[in-house]
Amino acid sequence: MNTTVHLAQQPEADELLGRSPLAALIGMLLDQQIPMEWAFTGPYTIAQRLGRDDLDAHEIAAHDPEAFAALLSAKPAVHRYPGSMARRVQQLCQYLVEHYGGDVTALWRDAGTGQELLRRLNALPGFGRQKAQIFVALLGKQFGITPEGWREAAGAYGEPGSHRSVADITGPESLARVRAFKQEAKRAAKAAKDAGQA
Repeated sequence: MNTTVHLAQQPEADELLGRSPLAALIGMLLDQQIPMEWAFTGPYTIAQRLGRDDLDAHEIAAHDPEAFAALLSAKPAVHRYPGSMARRVQQLCQYLVEHYGGDVTALWRDAGTGQELLRRLNALPGFGRQKAQIFVALLGKQFGITPEGWREAAGAYGEPGSHRSVADITGPESLARVRAFKQEAKRAAKAAKDAGQA
């Protein structure tokens, strides 16, 4: 897996995301309640603080939990909630070691269909259905991992030409379009909620 991506909007972080399946998966895990670029810069920051060029699921899974939480909490913190996210990253890596021998690519290498890939991603700690669908779309649109029916499995996130999620970010312009889509979706959800309470 060696792809040029622009998810973190930072060359070194994007380079790691483009060549490391684990970095991309951890970036997706971190992508909640913080800006997307911050989330996808996280794997690079973690690798730097571990003194590594890449991330290793075995190493993270076996890391002392308090030390790993401190690593993510150091300024600038990797996430708004570094302690709980450190736990989630370790749980994800422990699951990968236990079920896939620590090899992230095994998640999709023999997944015969998009639905199978979605099911596997949905089973990961910290991955709900929406996050799993977005990652299916990201794999298909930017990493060329396209099992049969992947667009259908990704739902609306798999639509070509859409700007709904990180799967559609290829540079600053598309990032702005995705951000605008998300803000509009939030406004619509708030308006619907307010209308329901009236």
